[in-house]
Amino acid sequence: MALSLARLKVLVVDDNLHMSNIVKTILRGFDVKDLYDADTGEDAFNVLRETSIDLVITDFAMDPLDGCGLTRRIRTAHDTPNQFMPILMLTAYAERSKVEQARDAGVNEFCAKPVTATQLYRKVCSIINAPRSFIRTSVYFGPDRRRRPDDDYDGTDRRDALDEDSVSAPAKKTGTNG
Repeated sequence: MALSLARLKVLVVDDNLHMSNIVKTILRGFDVKDLYDADTGEDAFNVLRETSIDLVITDFAMDPLDGCGLTRRIRTAHDTPNQFMPILMLTAYAERSKVEQARDAGVNEFCAKPVTATQLYRKVCSIINAPRSFIRTSVYFGPDRRRRPDDDYDGTDRRDALDEDSVSAPAKKTGTNG
């Protein structure tokens, strides 16, 4: 059964108007009706402070505040409206260093351009259906960066699924018919 995204409020952040329109068109195809856009990270943060948004889809490369900077600001700024905001990075920069940079900034998911409707739908559903616990350390706050457990690791830094360093995001169902 397909997940209904009709009630989802999505902010698309991209300085390329054409790409922003493509993403919004794909989202409309998923029945998303509440779409917002911004062409800079700074404008996006202002939208987040003024509007209740469920998901941010941001480009990587923007000036002056890029997608990683926006993500870090959402995660750590004292005036952030929701540090648990689901964030999907959508970018043409898909090399490993960029993926790691986005991950380390605190994005929930990463999707390479050119994006297909199927890829975008899967990433959005993953964020909604399988949210990861949030981790707070001295240098990072965001979704747990580990994708799968490493049963072979036996070191002293091994954590259980939830421990004193883990912070669960508030339970919130969005985009479902339930």
